[in-house]
Amino acid sequence: MVRSSYSDVFAISHERETDEHIEAGDLVRTGANSFPHYRVIAVFGDKVWVRDMQYGSDGITALNLCRKINGPHIVETA
Repeated sequence: MVRSSYSDVFAISHERETDEHIEAGDLVRTGANSFPHYRVIAVFGDKVWVRDMQYGSDGITALNLCRKINGPHIVETA
């Protein structure tokens, strides 16, 4: 399932100054949104397979939409 977003519909650019290295196992969020959090399952080219940490649903999205989650504010649910 590919979720449509405002970024997709309105072709918003998410280019950033720093290049983050995102790989399988990383926790990420999309765009400027704080939630939901996703676990990266796999990265292939410019696409990322992610799993929603709260609901367990999988999706595929563009790598440039993902932002690593760092710091003590991470709350991982079982």
